[in-house]
Amino acid sequence: MTNILPIPSTAGLVPDIVLLIRRDGVLLEHIAGQDEFQLNPGTESVGERLESLWPEPVATLIKQLVRRAITDRSTVEGDFHHGRLCHARVTAQGPDRAICVIRAAVIERGPDTALATGEYLAPQFDRRGFLRRFKASMSSAVLREKPTAIAIIHVDGVAEIARIIGSTLSEQVIGVAVQRLSQAPADPVLNEPPWYMGQLSEGILALVLETADRDAIDACVARACQTLCTPIALGDATFHLTAYAGAAILGQDATSPKMLLDHARAAANEARRSGSSTVCFFTDTVRLRSLARLDITRELREAIAQRAIRLQYSGRYDLATGQLVAHVGYLRWTHPLRGEVRPAEFVSVAEATGLAPSLSRSLLECLREDFATLAVKAESNIRISFGALRHHIFHEEFVADISRFIAEGAIPSERLELRISERTFVALEPTLFHPLKDLGVHLVVDEVGRGMTSLDRLARAPLWGLQLDRSWASIVQDDPVALKVCGAGMSVATALGLTPIATGVDDQGQRQSLLALGCKQGMGDFYQRPLVLQARARG
Repeated sequence: MTNILPIPSTAGLVPDIVLLIRRDGVLLEHIAGQDEFQLNPGTESVGERLESLWPEPVATLIKQLVRRAITDRSTVEGDFHHGRLCHARVTAQGPDRAICVIRAAVIERGPDTALATGEYLAPQFDRRGFLRRFKASMSSAVLREKPTAIAIIHVDGVAEIARIIGSTLSEQVIGVAVQRLSQAPADPVLNEPPWYMGQLSEGILALVLETADRDAIDACVARACQTLCTPIALGDATFHLTAYAGAAILGQDATSPKMLLDHARAAANEARRSGSSTVCFFTDTVRLRSLARLDITRELREAIAQRAIRLQYSGRYDLATGQLVAHVGYLRWTHPLRGEVRPAEFVSVAEATGLAPSLSRSLLECLREDFATLAVKAESNIRISFGALRHHIFHEEFVADISRFIAEGAIPSERLELRISERTFVALEPTLFHPLKDLGVHLVVDEVGRGMTSLDRLARAPLWGLQLDRSWASIVQDDPVALKVCGAGMSVATALGLTPIATGVDDQGQRQSLLALGCKQGMGDFYQRPLVLQARARG
């Protein structure tokens, strides 16, 4: 592995500026990085066309990159001069906008020059060499009955750096992390280097240890993860990584190199899914969970096709009068063998397999059927609330799907409410919601309080309501912090002219507390149990 030298600066790596640009060349947002990229003086920047911000050749090139990235739904790059040599990296963000990252171009130099000037030299990872050594050591371990284990470590954060800033900086960050691991002191028990290592992909490392003692493996891999999670300072920037580790032992968990790697990778995936900071060892439970996930993917496809995943409804009420104001739909899947499958279990599978848009569209069809039943039992002004899945909202056909749904007369637009989670809302441009508002749909930001919502986005989006997350509303009487969060959420909603809503109103005391804070509507066990409508037979 090539040595990694101290890095005096991140110039050319941390971007000078990051821009959000619309397809027609209008600047939507920009964030200055290490050095402010020079814009023409006297411009307001946001809302202006690129031609008014930079010289015509620069603006033309960037617009071409933006259009190509959006058309190809990919990332494109280009160089230009603007007082210095600059590099632009443009990544599509939906059907009509792209993120443009601009930094000083890095001039390629040979290794001798890099070493002489003290610049960073990216490590050259030999994946094939590591795998050859791993197979050889496995064969030797089997013949000599020598204990061997392998740990796979997912290093989260590297892919995000590559996607948002660039692969050069992500390689530099992982290089520093790997260098720290390679310089680890000898194991105090074994009195020799505790592992040899390799990089299997961008953010996945492998450590091979000559021991089968689980306590020793646990201590050794935990030390490696702690090293990886130590903040990495590159010049003026500091990066934080997160490590999730899984391990498998030769002889106990597998007898071949491939099987041992696969089992360690399955254990690491389990640690990552559960968010565990401890080492996850491969067990029959991990094996069964992996097989179960394969089964649930197949069964999920069938459930979507047969519309077996339905909506159950909870009433939302006016907190002051107790009058029903909306039926709020939530996912419900009653599996013939598994029983009730929690949304947390199958929604993540739908997102990972690309089934989320199909599932969300099938729920719209369920909504069409359910509305006919609900409309008979409710007043004409009572709305029906639907939470579209995150990946469907990001899909370029989302607005068209909702428009078609309303145009077909499924539900009157004024009676349809769309809930968008706070996590999804902050990732979208407020202009996306205007076509939905024009249709007459009520828009509500849901789960407020879990993330960090931009007040600017809330003010610019055509919203109707803010719904406070249940985790805060349910403890508003007992927790001073929850009281402050709920009060702040209600104040923001009132100040922006939005309807404050709470979910998790389970008793009279919570209702009174939320009313005192200015909450207008709420739902929870205080009012009623969820309403489940029977699915109609298909065909």
